Amino acid sequence: MGFISQLSNQFLIAMPGLHDPNFSHSVTFLCDHNPEGAMGLLINRPTPMNLGDLTAQLGIELGEEDMAGVPVYHGGPVQPEQGFVLHTPQGEWDNTLELGSDLALTVSQDIIEAIAHGLGPEKFLITLGYAGWGAGQLEEEIAANSWLNGPADNRIIFDTPVEERWATAAALLGIELSLLSSDVGHA
Repeated sequence: MGFISQLSNQFLIAMPGLHDPNFSHSVTFLCDHNPEGAMGLLINRPTPMNLGDLTAQLGIELGEEDMAGVPVYHGGPVQPEQGFVLHTPQGEWDNTLELGSDLALTVSQDIIEAIAHGLGPEKFLITLGYAGWGAGQLEEEIAANSWLNGPADNRIIFDTPVEERWATAAALLGIELSLLSSDVGHA
């Protein structure tokens, strides 16, 4: 199978028939997609951990107590000990990759310290781990009807309640997921 169009900065929306517990009912923001593979962050899987727990583990003082309850998300099954912050691009942080004009990805501790003190970017989503696909793997999964893909929307990433992100992302494509069968196939 050949390389399909560039999917970076798009949503991957799990089809109802995708039963892999890592990805069932998930929305993944694709940070990078190229002929060598793809990397993304799940945006609708909060963990029991919050920013207060994370800063305590990292030995960072929590300067703004109201930040303690900020959720930390499961970004995917790869490197679950590594933190990733998907955010609006205000500020200068170490190890930041710009993902277009309105999003950035930072993997350095300085952004966590800034967020803990109320000095971070305006909007952010903290994850542990990421989702990764090898060369051609994601294309095969899309061809097998495991995923829908479509435009990403920052309002879904940062503002939509977590339990509504899956259906809301699909609605951007005009799709009502509850009307789709979990049994898929090809005619």
